[in-house]
Amino acid sequence: MIIVTGGAGLIGSAVVHGLNQRGIENIMVVDHLGLTEKWRNLAPLKFRDYLEKDAFEALLDNGTLPARLSGPLQAIIHLGACSATTERDASYLIRNNFEYSRKAALFAKEQGARFIYASSAATYGNGELGFSDDETLLTKLRPMNMYGYSKQLFDLWAQQQGLLTELVGLKYYNVYGPNEQHKGEMRSLVQKAFEQISETGRLKLFKSHRPDYADGEQVRDFVYVKDAAAMTLHFLDNRAAAGIFNVGGGSTASWNRLATAVFNAMDLPVAIDYIDMPESIRNTYQYHTCAETEKIRQTGYTAATLSLEAAVSDYIRNYLIPNKHLGDA
Repeated sequence: MIIVTGGAGLIGSAVVHGLNQRGIENIMVVDHLGLTEKWRNLAPLKFRDYLEKDAFEALLDNGTLPARLSGPLQAIIHLGACSATTERDASYLIRNNFEYSRKAALFAKEQGARFIYASSAATYGNGELGFSDDETLLTKLRPMNMYGYSKQLFDLWAQQQGLLTELVGLKYYNVYGPNEQHKGEMRSLVQKAFEQISETGRLKLFKSHRPDYADGEQVRDFVYVKDAAAMTLHFLDNRAAAGIFNVGGGSTASWNRLATAVFNAMDLPVAIDYIDMPESIRNTYQYHTCAETEKIRQTGYTAATLSLEAAVSDYIRNYLIPNKHLGDA
Protein backbone atom coordinates (compact mmCIF):
# COMPACT_ATOMS: atom_id res chain seq x y z
CA MET A 1 0.00 0.00 0.00
CA ILE A 2 1.05 3.58 -0.67
CA ILE A 3 -0.14 6.43 1.55
CA VAL A 4 -0.45 9.87 -0.06
CA THR A 5 -1.10 12.64 2.45
CA GLY A 6 -2.50 15.81 0.95
CA GLY A 7 -3.82 13.46 -1.71
CA ALA A 8 -6.72 15.71 -2.66
CA GLY A 9 -4.48 18.72 -3.19
CA LEU A 10 -2.81 20.07 -6.31
CA ILE A 11 0.35 17.95 -6.28
CA GLY A 12 -1.14 15.11 -4.24
CA SER A 13 -4.01 14.43 -6.63
CA ALA A 14 -1.57 14.54 -9.56
CA VAL A 15 0.58 11.95 -7.77
CA VAL A 16 -2.44 9.71 -7.18
CA HIS A 17 -3.38 10.16 -10.84
CA GLY A 18 0.17 9.21 -11.81
CA LEU A 19 -0.04 6.07 -9.68
CA ASN A 20 -3.37 5.19 -11.30
CA GLN A 21 -1.78 5.54 -14.73
CA ARG A 22 0.68 2.87 -13.60
CA GLY A 23 -2.20 0.62 -12.60
CA ILE A 24 -1.70 1.23 -8.87
CA GLU A 25 -4.90 1.59 -6.86
CA ASN A 26 -3.91 0.21 -3.44
CA ILE A 27 -3.59 3.74 -2.11
CA MET A 28 -4.69 5.41 1.11
CA VAL A 29 -5.48 9.08 0.54
CA VAL A 30 -5.21 11.36 3.56
CA ASP A 31 -6.42 14.96 3.50
CA HIS A 32 -8.64 17.53 5.17
CA LEU A 33 -11.56 18.28 2.87
CA GLY A 34 -13.43 20.64 5.16
CA LEU A 35 -15.80 23.04 3.46
CA THR A 36 -13.80 23.25 0.24
CA GLU A 37 -14.55 21.78 -3.18
CA LYS A 38 -11.32 19.78 -2.96
CA TRP A 39 -13.30 16.54 -2.96
CA ARG A 40 -13.89 17.08 -6.67
CA ASN A 41 -10.19 16.38 -7.27
CA LEU A 42 -10.67 12.89 -5.83
CA ALA A 43 -13.80 11.96 -7.78
CA PRO A 44 -12.02 10.70 -10.96
CA LEU A 45 -9.21 8.94 -9.02
CA LYS A 46 -8.96 5.34 -7.85
CA PHE A 47 -7.81 4.46 -4.33
CA ARG A 48 -8.63 1.91 -1.66
CA ASP A 49 -9.07 4.03 1.46
CA TYR A 50 -9.52 7.62 2.60
CA LEU A 51 -8.82 9.17 6.00
CA GLU A 52 -9.23 12.68 7.25
CA LYS A 53 -5.95 14.13 8.46
CA ASP A 54 -6.98 14.25 12.13
CA ALA A 55 -8.11 10.61 12.07
CA PHE A 56 -4.88 9.56 10.36
CA GLU A 57 -2.78 11.41 12.92
CA ALA A 58 -4.76 9.84 15.76
CA LEU A 59 -3.96 6.38 14.36
CA LEU A 60 -0.30 7.37 14.21
CA ASP A 61 -0.46 8.54 17.82
CA ASN A 62 -2.12 5.44 19.24
CA GLY A 63 -0.19 2.93 17.17
CA THR A 64 -3.19 1.43 15.38
CA LEU A 65 -2.46 2.62 11.83
CA PRO A 66 -0.93 -0.74 10.75
CA ALA A 67 -4.30 -2.45 11.31
CA ARG A 68 -5.93 -0.02 8.85
CA LEU A 69 -3.44 -0.73 6.05
CA SER A 70 -4.30 -3.00 3.16
CA GLY A 71 -1.09 -4.97 2.77
CA PRO A 72 2.54 -4.02 3.50
CA LEU A 73 3.33 -0.33 3.43
CA GLN A 74 5.51 0.47 0.43
CA ALA A 75 5.76 4.23 0.82
CA ILE A 76 4.39 7.39 2.36
CA ILE A 77 4.34 10.32 -0.03
CA HIS A 78 3.80 13.11 2.46
CA LEU A 79 2.42 16.18 0.74
CA GLY A 80 -0.11 17.18 3.40
CA ALA A 81 0.69 20.56 4.95
CA CYS A 82 -0.47 24.11 5.31
CA SER A 83 0.99 25.66 2.15
CA ALA A 84 -0.17 29.25 2.67
CA THR A 85 2.86 31.52 2.57
CA THR A 86 0.73 34.21 4.22
CA GLU A 87 -0.29 32.11 7.25
CA ARG A 88 0.56 34.02 10.45
CA ASP A 89 -0.28 31.40 13.10
CA ALA A 90 3.17 29.98 13.80
CA SER A 91 1.89 27.34 16.21
CA TYR A 92 -0.55 26.04 13.59
CA LEU A 93 2.25 25.80 11.04
CA ILE A 94 4.52 23.96 13.46
CA ARG A 95 1.79 21.41 14.24
CA ASN A 96 0.92 20.82 10.58
CA ASN A 97 4.26 21.17 8.84
CA PHE A 98 6.72 19.94 11.47
CA GLU A 99 5.14 17.75 14.13
CA TYR A 100 2.83 15.96 11.70
CA SER A 101 5.70 15.35 9.27
CA ARG A 102 7.90 14.03 12.06
CA LYS A 103 5.26 11.48 13.10
CA ALA A 104 4.76 10.31 9.52
CA ALA A 105 8.50 9.98 8.90
CA LEU A 106 9.07 7.93 12.06
CA PHE A 107 6.16 5.64 11.18
CA ALA A 108 7.56 5.07 7.69
CA LYS A 109 10.96 4.23 9.17
CA GLU A 110 9.35 1.80 11.63
CA GLN A 111 7.54 0.09 8.75
CA GLY A 112 10.60 -0.03 6.50
CA ALA A 113 8.74 2.10 3.95
CA ARG A 114 9.99 4.78 1.58
CA PHE A 115 9.33 8.33 2.84
CA ILE A 116 9.07 11.14 0.30
CA TYR A 117 7.97 14.53 1.61
CA ALA A 118 7.32 18.06 0.44
CA SER A 119 9.83 20.61 1.56
CA SER A 120 9.64 23.97 -0.22
CA ALA A 121 11.65 26.42 -2.29
CA ALA A 122 10.43 28.99 0.28
CA THR A 123 13.23 27.69 2.54
CA TYR A 124 15.74 29.52 0.30
CA GLY A 125 14.52 32.90 1.49
CA ASN A 126 15.58 35.81 -0.71
CA GLY A 127 17.97 33.63 -2.69
CA GLU A 128 21.13 35.41 -1.57
CA LEU A 129 22.74 31.99 -1.01
CA GLY A 130 21.46 30.68 -4.33
CA PHE A 131 19.06 27.79 -4.85
CA SER A 132 21.32 24.80 -4.39
CA ASP A 133 19.79 21.62 -2.93
CA ASP A 134 23.11 20.73 -1.29
CA GLU A 135 22.20 19.53 2.24
CA THR A 136 25.39 21.01 3.70
CA LEU A 137 23.87 24.46 3.16
CA LEU A 138 20.65 23.78 5.11
CA THR A 139 21.74 25.45 8.34
CA LYS A 140 22.66 28.63 6.47
CA LEU A 141 19.26 29.16 4.82
CA ARG A 142 17.03 31.94 6.15
CA PRO A 143 13.37 31.65 5.03
CA MET A 144 11.48 34.91 4.72
CA ASN A 145 8.10 33.72 6.04
CA MET A 146 6.81 31.36 8.71
CA TYR A 147 5.64 28.81 6.15
CA GLY A 148 9.17 28.50 4.79
CA TYR A 149 10.58 28.29 8.30
CA SER A 150 8.19 25.46 9.27
CA LYS A 151 9.44 23.49 6.26
CA GLN A 152 13.04 24.36 7.12
CA LEU A 153 12.56 23.01 10.65
CA PHE A 154 11.63 19.58 9.35
CA ASP A 155 14.53 19.53 6.89
CA LEU A 156 16.89 20.35 9.75
CA TRP A 157 15.31 17.74 12.04
CA ALA A 158 15.69 15.06 9.35
CA GLN A 159 19.32 16.06 8.91
CA GLN A 160 20.01 16.00 12.66
CA GLN A 161 18.43 12.56 12.93
CA GLY A 162 20.59 11.23 10.11
CA LEU A 163 17.49 10.50 8.03
CA LEU A 164 18.52 12.39 4.92
CA THR A 165 20.50 9.32 3.90
CA GLU A 166 17.29 7.35 3.46
CA LEU A 167 14.34 9.67 2.90
CA VAL A 168 13.67 12.24 0.17
CA GLY A 169 12.68 15.89 0.63
CA LEU A 170 11.41 17.75 -2.42
CA LYS A 171 11.67 21.52 -2.73
CA TYR A 172 8.82 22.37 -5.09
CA TYR A 173 9.02 25.66 -6.94
CA ASN A 174 6.02 27.48 -8.49
CA VAL A 175 3.74 24.54 -9.24
CA TYR A 176 0.59 25.19 -11.27
CA GLY A 177 -1.98 23.14 -13.12
CA PRO A 178 -5.34 21.37 -12.88
CA ASN A 179 -6.88 20.67 -9.44
CA GLU A 180 -5.83 23.91 -7.76
CA GLN A 181 -9.24 25.60 -7.67
CA HIS A 182 -9.62 24.96 -3.92
CA LYS A 183 -6.46 26.93 -3.01
CA GLY A 184 -8.14 30.33 -2.96
CA GLU A 185 -5.59 33.14 -2.89
CA MET A 186 -2.77 30.58 -3.09
CA ARG A 187 -3.83 29.50 -6.60
CA SER A 188 -1.33 30.07 -9.38
CA LEU A 189 -1.43 33.19 -11.52
CA VAL A 190 -2.54 31.03 -14.45
CA GLN A 191 -5.80 30.12 -12.73
CA LYS A 192 -6.35 33.63 -11.38
CA ALA A 193 -5.49 35.20 -14.73
CA PHE A 194 -7.89 32.92 -16.57
CA GLU A 195 -10.75 34.10 -14.34
CA GLN A 196 -9.73 37.76 -14.45
CA ILE A 197 -9.28 37.80 -18.24
CA SER A 198 -12.55 35.91 -18.74
CA GLU A 199 -14.36 38.64 -16.78
CA THR A 200 -12.57 41.80 -17.94
CA GLY A 201 -10.35 40.98 -20.92
CA ARG A 202 -7.39 42.39 -18.98
CA LEU A 203 -4.90 41.24 -16.34
CA LYS A 204 -3.31 43.05 -13.39
CA LEU A 205 0.32 42.37 -12.50
CA PHE A 206 2.46 43.87 -9.75
CA LYS A 207 4.79 46.69 -10.63
CA SER A 208 8.44 46.23 -9.81
CA HIS A 209 9.73 48.20 -6.85
CA ARG A 210 13.37 47.57 -7.72
CA PRO A 211 15.21 49.56 -10.40
CA ASP A 212 16.94 46.44 -11.78
CA TYR A 213 13.62 44.80 -12.74
CA ALA A 214 11.06 46.26 -15.13
CA ASP A 215 7.36 45.92 -14.34
CA GLY A 216 6.28 42.30 -14.75
CA GLU A 217 9.83 41.12 -15.33
CA GLN A 218 10.20 39.53 -11.90
CA VAL A 219 10.98 35.86 -12.60
CA ARG A 220 10.06 32.45 -11.21
CA ASP A 221 10.83 28.83 -11.94
CA PHE A 222 7.38 27.65 -12.98
CA VAL A 223 6.76 23.89 -13.03
CA TYR A 224 3.66 22.19 -14.39
CA VAL A 225 1.98 19.89 -11.89
CA LYS A 226 2.27 16.90 -14.25
CA ASP A 227 6.06 17.36 -14.28
CA ALA A 228 6.13 17.84 -10.50
CA ALA A 229 4.22 14.57 -10.04
CA ALA A 230 6.55 12.72 -12.43
CA MET A 231 9.61 13.96 -10.51
CA THR A 232 8.00 12.89 -7.24
CA LEU A 233 7.23 9.38 -8.48
CA HIS A 234 10.78 9.09 -9.81
CA PHE A 235 11.88 8.70 -6.19
CA LEU A 236 9.36 5.95 -5.62
CA ASP A 237 11.15 4.00 -8.35
CA ASN A 238 14.68 4.99 -7.38
CA ARG A 239 15.03 3.93 -3.75
CA ALA A 240 18.79 4.42 -3.81
CA ALA A 241 18.39 8.20 -4.06
CA ALA A 242 18.06 10.12 -0.82
CA GLY A 243 18.34 13.67 0.47
CA ILE A 244 16.98 17.05 -0.57
CA PHE A 245 16.13 17.71 -4.23
CA ASN A 246 14.77 20.70 -6.12
CA VAL A 247 11.64 20.11 -8.19
CA GLY A 248 11.53 22.74 -10.89
CA GLY A 249 12.25 23.36 -14.54
CA GLY A 250 15.73 24.72 -13.98
CA SER A 251 14.92 27.90 -15.90
CA THR A 252 13.11 31.17 -15.29
CA ALA A 253 10.18 32.93 -16.88
CA SER A 254 8.81 36.37 -16.13
CA TRP A 255 5.27 37.17 -15.06
CA ASN A 256 4.92 38.97 -18.38
CA ARG A 257 5.80 35.82 -20.30
CA LEU A 258 3.38 33.78 -18.20
CA ALA A 259 0.63 36.32 -18.76
CA THR A 260 1.27 36.33 -22.51
CA ALA A 261 1.00 32.53 -22.56
CA VAL A 262 -2.39 32.76 -20.82
CA PHE A 263 -3.74 35.33 -23.28
CA ASN A 264 -2.47 33.25 -26.21
CA ALA A 265 -4.07 30.07 -24.84
CA MET A 266 -7.35 31.98 -24.59
CA ASP A 267 -6.92 33.39 -28.13
CA LEU A 268 -7.10 36.96 -26.83
CA PRO A 269 -4.86 40.02 -27.28
CA VAL A 270 -2.42 40.76 -24.44
CA ALA A 271 -3.74 43.52 -22.16
CA ILE A 272 -1.80 44.02 -18.90
CA ASP A 273 -2.21 46.72 -16.23
CA TYR A 274 0.58 47.14 -13.65
CA ILE A 275 -0.47 47.91 -10.08
CA ASP A 276 1.46 48.75 -6.92
CA MET A 277 2.59 45.82 -4.82
CA PRO A 278 1.00 45.89 -1.34
CA GLU A 279 3.28 47.34 1.33
CA SER A 280 2.73 44.22 3.44
CA ILE A 281 4.67 41.98 1.05
CA ARG A 282 7.22 44.34 -0.51
CA ASN A 283 10.00 43.54 1.95
CA THR A 284 9.63 39.76 1.55
CA TYR A 285 8.81 39.59 -2.15
CA GLN A 286 11.12 37.36 -4.22
CA TYR A 287 12.21 38.85 -7.54
CA HIS A 288 14.09 35.77 -8.76
CA THR A 289 13.83 32.03 -8.12
CA CYS A 290 15.37 29.25 -10.16
CA ALA A 291 15.85 25.62 -9.25
CA GLU A 292 19.25 24.02 -9.64
CA THR A 293 18.29 20.66 -11.12
CA GLU A 294 21.64 18.95 -11.66
CA LYS A 295 21.22 16.86 -8.51
CA ILE A 296 17.89 15.30 -9.51
CA ARG A 297 19.30 14.65 -12.99
CA GLN A 298 22.21 12.79 -11.41
CA THR A 299 19.72 10.34 -9.88
CA GLY A 300 18.63 9.32 -13.36
CA TYR A 301 15.66 11.61 -13.98
CA THR A 302 15.95 12.33 -17.70
CA ALA A 303 12.49 13.53 -18.79
CA ALA A 304 12.28 17.05 -20.20
CA THR A 305 9.83 19.40 -18.49
CA LEU A 306 7.03 20.84 -20.59
CA SER A 307 7.67 24.37 -21.84
CA LEU A 308 5.76 27.15 -20.11
CA GLU A 309 3.72 27.90 -23.22
CA ALA A 310 2.83 24.25 -23.87
CA ALA A 311 1.91 23.63 -20.23
CA VAL A 312 -0.25 26.76 -19.93
CA SER A 313 -2.02 25.84 -23.16
CA ASP A 314 -2.70 22.29 -21.91
CA TYR A 315 -3.97 23.60 -18.58
CA ILE A 316 -6.30 26.23 -20.00
CA ARG A 317 -7.62 24.41 -23.07
CA ASN A 318 -7.96 20.92 -21.60
CA TYR A 319 -8.93 21.70 -18.00
CA LEU A 320 -9.96 25.29 -17.23
CA ILE A 321 -12.14 25.97 -20.29
CA PRO A 322 -14.00 22.61 -20.13
CA ASN A 323 -13.92 22.72 -16.28
CA LYS A 324 -12.29 19.31 -15.93
CA HIS A 325 -10.06 17.66 -13.31
CA LEU A 326 -7.10 15.32 -13.71
CA GLY A 327 -8.47 11.89 -14.57
CA ASP A 328 -11.75 13.13 -16.04
CA ALA A 329 -12.65 11.41 -19.30
